[in-house]
Amino acid sequence: MPARMRHARALALVTGCASLALAVSVPAQAAPRPTGTERAVLPAGDGWAAAEGSTTGGSAATPEHVYTVTDRAELLAAFEDAGDAPKIVRIAGTVHGNADAAGEPVDCAAYESDGYTLEKYLAAYDPATWGKEPVSGPLEDARAASAARQSAAVNVRVPSNTTLIGVGKDATVIGASLQVKDVSNVIVRNLTFEDTYDCFPQWDPTDGDKGAWNSEYDNLVVSNSRHVWVDHNTFHDGDRHDADQPRHYGELYQQHDGLFDIVRGADLVTVSWNVLRNHDKTMLIGNSDSAGATDRGRLRVTLHHNLFQDVKERAPRVRFGKVDSYNNHFVATADSAYGYTYGIGAESQLVAEHNAFTTGPRFDAATILKKWKEAPVSAENNYVNGRRTDLIAVHNAGVPDEQLTRGADWTPTLRTRTDDPRAVPALVGRGAGAGKGC
Repeated sequence: MPARMRHARALALVTGCASLALAVSVPAQAAPRPTGTERAVLPAGDGWAAAEGSTTGGSAATPEHVYTVTDRAELLAAFEDAGDAPKIVRIAGTVHGNADAAGEPVDCAAYESDGYTLEKYLAAYDPATWGKEPVSGPLEDARAASAARQSAAVNVRVPSNTTLIGVGKDATVIGASLQVKDVSNVIVRNLTFEDTYDCFPQWDPTDGDKGAWNSEYDNLVVSNSRHVWVDHNTFHDGDRHDADQPRHYGELYQQHDGLFDIVRGADLVTVSWNVLRNHDKTMLIGNSDSAGATDRGRLRVTLHHNLFQDVKERAPRVRFGKVDSYNNHFVATADSAYGYTYGIGAESQLVAEHNAFTTGPRFDAATILKKWKEAPVSAENNYVNGRRTDLIAVHNAGVPDEQLTRGADWTPTLRTRTDDPRAVPALVGRGAGAGKGC
């Protein structure tokens, strides 16, 4: 186990969500059990993750399964050391996904294989000479090999029965994709997730009329997992804004996928008091219209008291799931790119109530809802710029060829509190995000 991943005697100095471990390393059996937020469990009745049992993460961890980590290698070692035993993994400082063995950041050149360079790739698949056929050949093989090397570094699997929590107010994960995959009982709190970027986007000439660049990696993915609580985190693209990226073949060189996706039969998830900002494809709940065999009866997700700030779309886009989205604040400033907020997808049953929207002067409230497939939706008591607004009526009047059906045919009961939506902007502004006293 790396030397810096230690079981430490914790002084009761609390900053943000996790007490800061300050002391020399001591034998594991002598380490005290942390208390407070590190051992917090999801409150009873707090969203879908409180149904059919409880979400406790690593709250029952024994002293030898409490870890403080400062880089990617230590994070992986903590997960491997504890396996599925209850564990508390505390991130102190900044962990880079794109890093060498010593934890130092590396750039995309570190992964390039088999003669790949972007310049060669662009020359090989220029639509003027390549045409509309799917890309293939040595440069695509080299891109795929390079991408596989990055994937091995970036994707980090989180085991069952884990509490992953940031120490203090500035614990950050940069360029890593946390995968809560095929597990259960996971809590993620008080972390900033930043700039999980793909060094090797693939050109797809068949994507749309003009072709498109497609990238991998979300900051956080919950896939085929149950009982997950994601609370008081911040998600954003750092300094690598999508809108600032170059265009190749006339299309944006897209290096980001989603910020936070919940997919492939995931179930019983509560997402509370997070900030998601400055991103394009923000959150999928359900990844495919053809996934009914795995997704029907699952993808039950609660979103409450989150801030979605200047996100273009998918906040969230929903398929199949019974999703309860209430007391969230959606901000679309005048100069930000905006497509829609809620995507109504195949067999979804979205309840969007008691939310607040703060927008620029030329914003069209009809675009808050977007119909992708026929599915019922409930949208009561939402406020746009301080005025109560019937989102379904406004949408149906403003988009006559895309009529939505009222009534999601279920009533959420798993709410610990419901705030007046007029108070939500102030409440969420004070309380949401990493370092906000969860």
